[in-house]
Amino acid sequence: MLRDGGRFSLNDYGCGYGALATYLAQRGADVEYRGFDVSERMIDEARRLHPGCAFATRAADVEPADYTVASGVFNLRLEVDDEAWRRYALGVLDSIDGVSTRGFAFNMLTMYSDAERMRPDLYYADPAFFFDHCKRRFSRNVALLHDYDLYEFTLIVRK
Repeated sequence: MLRDGGRFSLNDYGCGYGALATYLAQRGADVEYRGFDVSERMIDEARRLHPGCAFATRAADVEPADYTVASGVFNLRLEVDDEAWRRYALGVLDSIDGVSTRGFAFNMLTMYSDAERMRPDLYYADPAFFFDHCKRRFSRNVALLHDYDLYEFTLIVRK
């Protein structure tokens, strides 16, 4: 995205207070940034910090963009069982796909985390399952990144 120098639009799904907008601005990205978060308090702060950006608190108000990124939105499942949380995540991915014209990326905690560090309130996903799902449902061009020193993986779906 940033390497080709062209303008693009980006949905930050689960944006919090808009830290990604700051990061992109500091790097001179020519981006139309849009943030979405369910927390109204976070969005209030994001609007204060980034008055030139659009923000939403309802998924139905997220407008299509070239790309969507979602970081950390699938981690905290609290008391929800794994199968119900996986169904929820698949539904969110359908929504993200629907508002992404050129592609999207998301991360999840990995089931390959050290057992003694895993918490019962967090969701640890099977990277192969989500890779296969994205490959079959969204695009032939899917990359799985699981080669960095965090207990997570990232999937990039290019349309």
